[in-house]
Amino acid sequence: MADFTGKHGLIVGVANKRSIAWAIAQAMACRGARLALTYQDRFEEHVNELSQGLGEPALVLPCDVSSDTDIEAVFARIDQEFGGLDFLVHGVAFALREELSSPFTNTTREGFRIALDISAYSLIALTKGAVPLMEKRGGGSVVTLTYLGSERVFPNYNVMGVAKAALEATVRYLAADVGPRNIRVNAISAGPIKTLAAAGISGFSNILNVYRDRAPLRRNVEAGEIGEAAAFLLSDAGRGVTGEVLMVDSGFHITGM
Repeated sequence: MADFTGKHGLIVGVANKRSIAWAIAQAMACRGARLALTYQDRFEEHVNELSQGLGEPALVLPCDVSSDTDIEAVFARIDQEFGGLDFLVHGVAFALREELSSPFTNTTREGFRIALDISAYSLIALTKGAVPLMEKRGGGSVVTLTYLGSERVFPNYNVMGVAKAALEATVRYLAADVGPRNIRVNAISAGPIKTLAAAGISGFSNILNVYRDRAPLRRNVEAGEIGEAAAFLLSDAGRGVTGEVLMVDSGFHITGM
């Protein structure tokens, strides 16, 4: 198990105990990392409560990723408290519910903008804020979360699939941009997991069943498995990996039928 004692990380996207971002937070905390967690206003109580269950309570900060002011405030506070940053986990995505339930041709201009801003552009904004703090540490690692809907059509995923495709392209361009500063950027494409975000996708239970029946491992993945994969990418064990999308989906992505 990689040792993160003395390392500091920021995890964005924890909503409740089912969040994949929370599974990653647990994986990193049990390895000794000191964490900062951000929250949206409606999740403040949940995130504060979860933070108390970590080995060392996290620094819990408000952040609306669509606000540059909020992002700047987060990194200023992290610089003040930690004096640098070793890793960043971007686990935030959002699309209006009506954009997921309507035919894709009915995608609105505003709905498209919101989905791309929060789900993809926010990775750029957060990485920009993290870079100076990672440079203080001699480098760092960024991990984001994506889904196979970026490459294939899934029912009721719609504009979020487009946003995830943009996110994966963003990973590659960021990796090329910050690589010379010894900062790596990767994504994990996780199989379907029952999270708060998944609850907004109609027919999600059917997707779970298809994965379980057709994936080579004949099961769905668990959030803890995503946490372990993230720990690898964030650790020195993954120091030669950047610009990649690591598939953690019980092998479903390799199947044709």
